[in-house]
Amino acid sequence: WLISFAFVLGFGTTVAEPALIAVAAEAAAVAADAKVIARTPEAIDGYALGLRMTVAHAVGVALVLGVVRIITNQSLPMLIISGYVLVVLLTLIAPPEIIGIAYDSGGVTTSTVTVPLVTALGVGLASSLKGRNPMLDGFGLIAFASLTPILFVLIYGMVV
Repeated sequence: WLISFAFVLGFGTTVAEPALIAVAAEAAAVAADAKVIARTPEAIDGYALGLRMTVAHAVGVALVLGVVRIITNQSLPMLIISGYVLVVLLTLIAPPEIIGIAYDSGGVTTSTVTVPLVTALGVGLASSLKGRNPMLDGFGLIAFASLTPILFVLIYGMVV
């Protein structure tokens, strides 16, 4: 139940994130101007929705990974370093049009709606587990919530 809750919390808060709605709409308009997608309202809306859903799924997966990391007491620095190595590698092969959007999507997930709820989940879970330090273990979820959208949007750009 905890894993399911973590995914739903990450997905739901990200879909409702006002900054992501604005960035996705602007990214869709830029993609239409660059002739990456058709310049029809349906194509623009579809691209923006696909981008929002990709980022929302990424944050859901990030919270699942973060919760599993807290429960299993895995090393946060190693996971984050390996994640950013993967970001750099994907950046090298991703289409140039999506790179800025991908990095921006990592930033918009650390905004007004997502951060307080993600922080509460991480600190609360770390506080409830014996031997965990809420100040050290609880804040890794924000790092994952910023990292995974970059990865997912880079992949989205390569696929779409």
